[in-house]
Amino acid sequence: MSQVPWLELAAGVAIGVGTLLMLTAGVALLRLQDVYSRMNAVTKAATLGVVLILIGSFLLMPSWETSWKLVLAVWLQLITSPVGAFAIGRAAYRSRAPLTEQTRVDELEQRVARTDTP
Repeated sequence: MSQVPWLELAAGVAIGVGTLLMLTAGVALLRLQDVYSRMNAVTKAATLGVVLILIGSFLLMPSWETSWKLVLAVWLQLITSPVGAFAIGRAAYRSRAPLTEQTRVDELEQRVARTDTP
């Protein structure tokens, strides 16, 4: 029995789950209340979604050429997404982006200087 159907099934599952995670990130972007919650949800869900879609693509077209491109794309995604989210979060905090009412404690209040303009 050939393993090709299993690879295609695994690729379909990875691409499907990755697509659902990307959809979840889009819904979170619309539904969550403040920039910090949105940034957190979108960064995590979109990063994992893209990685799963790339892995699924590799399973559909396994080769050395595809593998090094996949490793590079996954590495860039895993490096740039958290750094970008950190920069956006820091800029939002410094520019006094409002916290949601459910936020009980502001742990950065004593550590990070915020600008005076609202």
